[in-house]
Amino acid sequence: MLRIGILGAGGIAALGHLPEIAQVDGMRVTHICGRTERRLRLLCDRFDVPRYSTNWTDLLNDESLDGVIVALPHPLHADAGLAALERGLHVFMQKPLCTTLEEADQLVAASEAKPDQIVYCRPSFDAVVYEMRRRLSDGAVGQVSGASSRHSHGGPEVYYAEVTDCFEEPRVEDDFWFFDADTAGGGALIDMGVYSVANVVALLGKVDSVTARMRTVAKPTAMEDTATLVLEMANGALATVETGWCDPARSSYLRVHGTAGKLIKRSDDAIYYIRPSSFEREWAEPIVEKIPAPPVANQHAEWLSCILGERQPELSNLWTARHITEILAAAVASNESGQRVTVDTEPNVF
Repeated sequence: MLRIGILGAGGIAALGHLPEIAQVDGMRVTHICGRTERRLRLLCDRFDVPRYSTNWTDLLNDESLDGVIVALPHPLHADAGLAALERGLHVFMQKPLCTTLEEADQLVAASEAKPDQIVYCRPSFDAVVYEMRRRLSDGAVGQVSGASSRHSHGGPEVYYAEVTDCFEEPRVEDDFWFFDADTAGGGALIDMGVYSVANVVALLGKVDSVTARMRTVAKPTAMEDTATLVLEMANGALATVETGWCDPARSSYLRVHGTAGKLIKRSDDAIYYIRPSSFEREWAEPIVEKIPAPPVANQHAEWLSCILGERQPELSNLWTARHITEILAAAVASNESGQRVTVDTEPNVF
């Protein structure tokens, strides 16, 4: 039984990590750390966690732990991840990996110095993405020419309504750290756009350059609440990525187009494989095959499998997360300069 500690006792832990780990045989949360004792006691009671603390040192010095989940606000990810690696623990990094490429490089260097420690990095990739990867590898769409991905929702206030309800607390109206440009480390792009960027990288590989435009449309922040990126891929394809906090109806889709057909992941998580019935008649009805959604992937079970198998994750690994971090940073730089910005790092997805 692997014993896991969680740094952070907020919504990510309560709504994501703790209930999902409860479904995994061979893994148990035995220590959770946060700022608010009431939340800590509630989570310990609700999920049968035997110990809690209110500072990192107590958790990281818990010699019974095998691994740590970093579920803290974005700007704290790098320091917590580095501390956990130094302690000799396996690490699960919540998205985004960190807020700067320099921090990402430090995490990669620390991990490479201790290769036996398994680092799993969100965004994790569901079974649909793995199936789309397999079909692309088999040539289902021919030569890939383009892709598009969007992940967006109604913003931090929608998320926090669910969190406060989970903790049986009064609703928060305007005190959201997500909107604080001085401390948040980034806006909607690193919060939600990271999912869209990650999916494109998982399917198409390395990004060579980024051109981006961002706007603040409706939210009370100096940071972007809406963003669109054009990614020039190393394989010659072009991809567009959209994200935002101004979409309460939610959007989540992923499309890959090629010379022989296309694959589309829609909100029902099924895959639609669409190919031409004729290459000589423009208006010929295409052939549409609906591929049922594969079983839901449990990211913690994948992390456990990697630990037991002594291997780093296939897609959700630190090198790919660093590449995604550079793409996000390049998008910010492109928006500020109005220029295309190159990306130098390599993902580890193929």
